[in-house]
Amino acid sequence: MSAARTPDKEGTLTPREIVAHLDRYIVGQAAAKKAVAIALRNRWRRKMVPPELADDISPKNIIMIGSTGVGKTEIARRLAKLAALPFLKIEASKFTEVGYVGRDVDSMVRDLMEAGVSMVRREFEERVRSQARAAAEERVLDLLLHRAPPSFEEAGGDAPDAESRRRQKLREQLRSGLLESREITISVQEKGFMPLLEVFGQQGMEEMGINLRNAMGNAFPQKRKEKRVRPSEAVALLEAEEAARLVDNDKVVEEARSRVEQTGIIFLDEIDKIAGRETGHGPDVSREGVQRDLLPIVEGTTVSTKYGPVRTDHILFIASGAFHVSKPSDLIPELQGRFPIRVELTNLGAEEFRRILVEPENSLIRQYSALLATEAVHVEFAPEAVDALANLAVRANEQTENIGARRLYTLMEKLLEDLSFDAPALANARVRFTREEVERKLRPLVESEDMSRYVL
Repeated sequence: MSAARTPDKEGTLTPREIVAHLDRYIVGQAAAKKAVAIALRNRWRRKMVPPELADDISPKNIIMIGSTGVGKTEIARRLAKLAALPFLKIEASKFTEVGYVGRDVDSMVRDLMEAGVSMVRREFEERVRSQARAAAEERVLDLLLHRAPPSFEEAGGDAPDAESRRRQKLREQLRSGLLESREITISVQEKGFMPLLEVFGQQGMEEMGINLRNAMGNAFPQKRKEKRVRPSEAVALLEAEEAARLVDNDKVVEEARSRVEQTGIIFLDEIDKIAGRETGHGPDVSREGVQRDLLPIVEGTTVSTKYGPVRTDHILFIASGAFHVSKPSDLIPELQGRFPIRVELTNLGAEEFRRILVEPENSLIRQYSALLATEAVHVEFAPEAVDALANLAVRANEQTENIGARRLYTLMEKLLEDLSFDAPALANARVRFTREEVERKLRPLVESEDMSRYVL
């Protein structure tokens, strides 16, 4: 057996560091954070083992079970930003069984491949950014030199030297922003509008729609149009064109396919909406059919995309659902077996709500304070006011539907409604919310069942 491969920079984040990063934005749910951290680290570990063994190591897919508003989707969102891996979040309820109008499950792999190609193309373009910018500057300088008449000193010297001096002088002025009063005409690629053609129906028809769009695009090539812009805008527009020209599209697709197949992650939200057995009639008749169609994708199959075939054997699937009406055992047994790791997320109480309001880097109080600070209105919340907000959120969830942390958004909006409306007229004002103020504004709404049901 060959030796293990050398680690690379993808493995710099340990599971503990991944959890620490998620802790900066998400309160609680340690079990779910731990599970996704291990799964993410295992993506790198598999790359380090000998190739003949790596092919047999399949990802351990995860199901996260918890009520709405407890952090399932937020964990996926933060994981996507943290991991430099092809990532797709999609709702399982969008899919229908083959033969019904809607999207087939293969489309999620095509979408993941699109995300992978976009990610790799951005990386490749970033590598040639300096080269592209230099080429764009030269094109802009060519246009400026054709416009600018030579000075007396330049006209009296040798032509090549004078041209070089004028070019260097214009380059310095361009980089320092001294030419922004001018406008130049550049030729840019026109973004032609093509109507969206998507054919729903039997398996593969959706891909036919994609190919039809490509064929029509080739039949009607994109045109170029002239545009008058300032020199700095011209450099930015031409830099994007030059970067795209310098990148080898074949290499982009090859690298993207490798990443998608080896390290891709698909987050299947609302999987509980397709749980349940056939009833034989009604709008949910295709739920079990969607599960059967999903099974080969999770097990490992080859999906045709416009970039070529993509294998799903080593794509990691993380599913989540509230499972209020159904339960995980309502999924077909074969699909249950493909999600061996199950994590239950706990419901949030007053203490978690209090921490959500103040602890995360993007906490609600910081968000609203930053918004009002743009109007020179400075907002403060006393600790007792934060406690009152948390307790009222728990009370509202108990009286109506439990929507978890999302209840805090509705309470904060009602609390700050008048202040947000009058903020432009309150420049340099300082507003401090106390427990009494929070109780006065929100308790009547929470305690009135009709008001809490229809207003909150």
